Amino acid sequence: MTTPDLRERREAIVREHMESENRHEFDVTMGTFHHPRYEIVPTGEVHDGEEQVARYFAETRAAFPDQRNETIAIYHADQGVIVELWLRGTHRGELRGIPPTGKSFEMRAVAFFLFEEDRLVCERVYGDTLTIFAQLGIGPAPPS
Repeated sequence: MTTPDLRERREAIVREHMESENRHEFDVTMGTFHHPRYEIVPTGEVHDGEEQVARYFAETRAAFPDQRNETIAIYHADQGVIVELWLRGTHRGELRGIPPTGKSFEMRAVAFFLFEEDRLVCERVYGDTLTIFAQLGIGPAPPS
């Protein structure tokens, strides 16, 4: 079970992590990790280590230079912090061979920030990529 002090320290790390992503200060984002690791569940991607995470930032922000997150709610768990969020961006650059559409997306998502004590070791993101692709006009519309 986590203590109130540990929860507070973890939440401060998560908030700085997310805010630095919005500012595109990825050196700050990287510094919030004890070991940088992103797991993007809908695509099955794992970006493990500083080099792979830096490449992930470069690729996604080239495609979506205004990509940003907005916190909806924060929840605490014994192993980490869970954040419900809005993820937004505009497709202005190539994304894995897909030319930019100029269209924007908005997706509700959940990110699990996993900790070892007060050391962030993983961000695991859950969201619906079909929603993003449909909004960008590069996939079928999700069922209603």
